[in-house]
Formats: sequence, C-alpha cells, structure tokens
Amino acid sequence: MHTVVESELELNLVLSPEHSVPVPARLSYRADDPFAVHVAFHVGSEAPVNWTFARDLLVEGVFRPSGHGDVRIWPTKVEGRSVVCLALSSPDGSALVEAPAGPIGAWLEHTFDAVAPGTEAGRLGLDHGLVALLSATSRDESPDSGS
Repeated sequence: MHTVVESELELNLVLSPEHSVPVPARLSYRADDPFAVHVAFHVGSEAPVNWTFARDLLVEGVFRPSGHGDVRIWPTKVEGRSVVCLALSSPDGSALVEAPAGPIGAWLEHTFDAVAPGTEAGRLGLDHGLVALLSATSRDESPDSGS
C-alpha cells in the first residue's frame, strides 16, 4: 500500500492587485509518484482544475523564486502574512494563486515523512525494471536463441 498525503486548503486566486477570491484546493502527494505534487482547485465547475508539478519545485519556491514557463513559485508577504505564490499558465489561460506558507510547509514536511528527499528514484522500481529488461535482452541475444 502506498502512502498518500493530502491537505485541504483555502487559497486565494488573485484577480487584481486589490482583489482576490478564495478557492478551495486539495494538495496531494503519493509515494508511488514520488517526484510530483498534485493540486486540485475547486473553482465551482463540474470538475476541479488539476495541476501537477515537481515536489522539488514547490520546496524551492517556499524559500526563493523557482520555476520557468508554466509553473513559477515564490515566497512573499501579503498584508503581513507569509504566502507562497504560484503563477500557473497553460494554453487555456493563466492564474496567480496565493497559498498560506505555514500550511504549505507543514504539508511538505508530511510528504518528506512519506518519501525522504533524495530517495524518490528508489521508489520507482527503476533498478528492478532495468535488471528485468537487461536480463530479457541477454536471453534474446544468447547463442541458444538462434540470433
């Protein structure tokens, strides 16, 4: 059984420098997908808007600006509160979301309990898969195989 770490948070969708609206979101991390974090934004539509990006990107973004292109993350203060900003863009549009830094950091700590940083690759079973692939290739190339 694989560990799942989830948290429901209220984030703020920034519409302008003076106006934002609350957006409920679910952060999810699965030990069987150890490099990724998943965010489901519940924006009142039939289905949530889902984003997936690297856990390392979020970890770095809690402390300093990180990311390029579709996902950029950075820490800042808004009205005296520490927040983490997520700038998300896709062909369908873009959004700027503010997340409370404390709950984001606490949730990340729980993901580290599930899969320690630096051990993610070991969770994927790549070594086992590579051994199986190479042993199958060796059998196919053996003199007994008629090649």
